[in-house]
Amino acid sequence: MRLRDLPYPDPGDPDVRSGLRFLVWLGRRQVGGQVASLLWGLVWMLPIGALPVPLGMAVQAVVDRDGGALVFAGLLLLGLGVLLALGDSMIHRAAVTNWITNAARVQQLLARKAAELGSVLTRRVAAGEVVAVSTGDVEKIGWFVEAFSRCTAAFVTAFVVVGGVVVYSPELGLIVAVALPLVALAPLPLLPRATRRADEQRTRAGKATELASDTVAGLRVLRGIGGEELFLARYQASSQEVRRAAVRSARMWALISAVQVVLPGLMLIGVVWHGVGLARDGAIGVGELVTVYGAVSFLLFPLRHFEEIAMAYSFSKPSAERAARVLRLSRTTSGSADAPAGGDLTDPATGLLAPAGMLTAVVCGDPDEAGRLADRLGGHPPDPDGSPSARLAGVALDELALGDARRLVLVQDKDPVLLSGTLAELLDVPSSGAVGPKEALEAAQCGDVLESLAQASVDESGDPMRTPVTERGRSLSGGQRQRLALARSLVADPPVLVLDEPTSAVDSHTEARIAAGLGRIRAGRTTVVLSSSPLLLDRAERVVFLSGGTVAAVGVHRELLHTVPEYRATVTRESGEDTAVRPAAVRLETVEESA
Repeated sequence: MRLRDLPYPDPGDPDVRSGLRFLVWLGRRQVGGQVASLLWGLVWMLPIGALPVPLGMAVQAVVDRDGGALVFAGLLLLGLGVLLALGDSMIHRAAVTNWITNAARVQQLLARKAAELGSVLTRRVAAGEVVAVSTGDVEKIGWFVEAFSRCTAAFVTAFVVVGGVVVYSPELGLIVAVALPLVALAPLPLLPRATRRADEQRTRAGKATELASDTVAGLRVLRGIGGEELFLARYQASSQEVRRAAVRSARMWALISAVQVVLPGLMLIGVVWHGVGLARDGAIGVGELVTVYGAVSFLLFPLRHFEEIAMAYSFSKPSAERAARVLRLSRTTSGSADAPAGGDLTDPATGLLAPAGMLTAVVCGDPDEAGRLADRLGGHPPDPDGSPSARLAGVALDELALGDARRLVLVQDKDPVLLSGTLAELLDVPSSGAVGPKEALEAAQCGDVLESLAQASVDESGDPMRTPVTERGRSLSGGQRQRLALARSLVADPPVLVLDEPTSAVDSHTEARIAAGLGRIRAGRTTVVLSSSPLLLDRAERVVFLSGGTVAAVGVHRELLHTVPEYRATVTRESGEDTAVRPAAVRLETVEESA
């Protein structure tokens, strides 16, 4: 896989039964890259391991005053240098390619899972956890997969060098052959504790990230109530916990690094000490001693790679487990049902019925219930207990293929996201083509938004459609963002449109005009509006009141105001005593005046 071919047409079906199986699956998907990295690693490391041979020959040639042998040693040294330079360049290229392509595959898998689950993802996994998995964990997983082939090359090279030393100088070679495995395995008892500390650091960092994201998302509200200092203190305390965990983790890894330096150094001192004695006694020559010394010095190089792979595995295994845990989340069924052409939308959990082609408004006594209902109407049961999703024409939405479910039902939640780009790009969404951007913007009452964007136009044309909208629409007010999101949903023109509090951030006059525009542009299309706004409810053809998680009353707005006290209290936000004393006619007149 080349970088120019990214993203993958299909990232594959991962094995997410465990973190280790996920790592193995990633490695198997990269066999070509791993083999290339291994071969180039050998081209790089074997010449390094062989350098002591021409060096020893050159020293011995000088001692023996043999010019021919010295020239030969020089030529051999030059050839090894050429191979070393070639291998060094290509191993770097292969390793970086493996790292990036592996990270891209994991990112695509996570993005696909997020698209599959939608808003349900953050109900099952904390938002900070999702951010940490898609950033830091992806990097750590890529690190291990990339380092594996390099460390394999280091292992093969070390085995060849030790074997060569045993053949070249058996007495010194046997010492190296026995000591090297002990030195390489010495840090293993420290790895479990280092892994636990690294995992603790990552967990605390994820909580701090979640706290920071929640604080930024609610910054405007916090400023309104003067709560910045409280949340700042909470984040400072959380960041200090992350710092302390990072220091504890760094101490353990520093100890492992120290062991990897001290023990090989002692091995090298021991070999040289014994070799000097052999050379003094005439058992070996000076060149032979230099060769063995150089070979043992080289073995410090693969030992650092062994340390790296141990560290990479310790970090990546928990990261892979967390990624696998997210990727294990799935819709409740396989999505093999045939997509219906249309029909009534029903919710078995509450008994809600939204007849085809009608504008149905839903009033929930519990605001949290509205969010759960919106998820079910989109085909995603939010509860892990397996509560059923909505049904369209008798077919469960979570039994449909994901593409069919997205095409048939569009859910706009109460906090829609606007991506960065021009207004034209924002409204360039898959649609039926029946509703154009101009018509949708007019129905959503976006006139003032267009004026603001025209004033901020990047060219002299003053065309608001070509004006960039900042990420999440931060340059716009809450009401403007909400209306642009509504216009985007109207352009999509799905067979079934579910709107969760689409006008909660606009004034009553604008809301009345939006209600009229919504009824006009969605005429003959199935529309469900979750709201307690009298202006929207009065425009609805059918109003359903949910209480205690089930349908408590069905009718039209004015009828329910007269006949259902609990509905009246929810809509007018008055206590039971107030609604009993205040005449219903007065409240209806107020609604009519606002409309």
